[in-house]
Amino acid sequence: MGVLKRKEPLNSYGYNNDGIETHSSEIQTETEEGVAREFFPYTDEDMNKPVEGIELRKLRHVKYVLGALDHLPGYWAALDASKPWLCYWILHALDLLGYKIPERIAQRCISTLRQMQSPTGGFGGGPGQASHIATTYAAVNALAIIGTEEALSLINRTTLLEFLLRCKEPDGSFRVMEGGEIDVRGCYCALSAATITNILTPQLTEGVAEFVGRCQTYEGGIGGYPGVEAHGGYAFCGLAALELLGRTDVLNLETLARWSTRRQMSLEGGFQGRTNKLVDGCYSFWMGGMFPILGKMLEEAGGEQDPLEFIYDRDALQEYTLVACQSKTGGLRDKPSTGADYYHTCYTLSGLSSSQHQISFRHDLKEHAKGGLTALLWTESPEKRRVVGSPSNVVEPTHPVLNIRLAKVRPALVYFYGQEAKDVIEEVDIEVIRI
Repeated sequence: MGVLKRKEPLNSYGYNNDGIETHSSEIQTETEEGVAREFFPYTDEDMNKPVEGIELRKLRHVKYVLGALDHLPGYWAALDASKPWLCYWILHALDLLGYKIPERIAQRCISTLRQMQSPTGGFGGGPGQASHIATTYAAVNALAIIGTEEALSLINRTTLLEFLLRCKEPDGSFRVMEGGEIDVRGCYCALSAATITNILTPQLTEGVAEFVGRCQTYEGGIGGYPGVEAHGGYAFCGLAALELLGRTDVLNLETLARWSTRRQMSLEGGFQGRTNKLVDGCYSFWMGGMFPILGKMLEEAGGEQDPLEFIYDRDALQEYTLVACQSKTGGLRDKPSTGADYYHTCYTLSGLSSSQHQISFRHDLKEHAKGGLTALLWTESPEKRRVVGSPSNVVEPTHPVLNIRLAKVRPALVYFYGQEAKDVIEEVDIEVIRI
């Protein structure tokens, strides 16, 4: 349906403060006004007329992202301990935009990440820094995006598993680093890296599902730790971790689906990350990216076909991304009042990809894939693709759980799993041909 072709005025969908003004209600109203100003030039009373003039400015975004490789503004020094993240954000954004990553950039990334791998396992945020599960996840994803033997062979799987096990707690949770804090991010980042590299051992996975299950809140979402507020980023991490384990059964599906769908804003079309918070472009993925997994859960629970067609408004999310989140000089932002950055560029494009492509799980092939190889059973249905605006707005499909381009998952898993992965891929391809 979308936002731009509604019959009612945009402001009729705005926030109702019930006559009680607070700081939160004031900034919500200001945000809605800013988004509405971006929307007005594209609204049309003719419900049957396609939305025109909306274009994803791919070349500007590529130029913006590539600029980070030559020179970063001084304020990015705050991310000195997050260099693998910068590598991942940049490479993934370029990959989604369909930009072929040049050899020189791939080599620079490999060289950079080589300096950040600790002799005792995992990757730190910079040379000589302590390993961290989040930067390890980012490094593994970046190397998988490059996808060459040189890139993938850089990962020391033996010491990586040792590092992850040192971060594992008896209750099934993970510390994000040795001596660090515990939250659901650690579970997802550890399991994602372990899935890609084929080190998803029983010792690593023991108790994780039960810990994540305890993080589901009374609202239905998932918090970072049992007893804390549900949050979009933690919700995705918790749900994706359970999907990697094949244990989404520990969650209350009904309340999770209700909480997730209610995070899509009625006027803006984008997602907020928590109840009563502002819309933010990055939640296009952290929230929007949950729906393929939720769709799989709904199919398993009741045989519902194509659940994505009704549980959230894919068109509205694309309109918010394309109209309100693009910076005129390149890059994407969280909302019109802010500037572009590499984090929001990466995750807003990831959410755009998730809303354009219908990625479904092949339940009929589960017997052919065990453990981490189930990641290969997520496939696109091209005939169900939905693209708002120009047909050229389509970006590359991303894996709903690992969040690297779907086409990059296969080479990485073939490298680490060998013939087992090839056998699964062959079975998937045979079934696609039959369809």
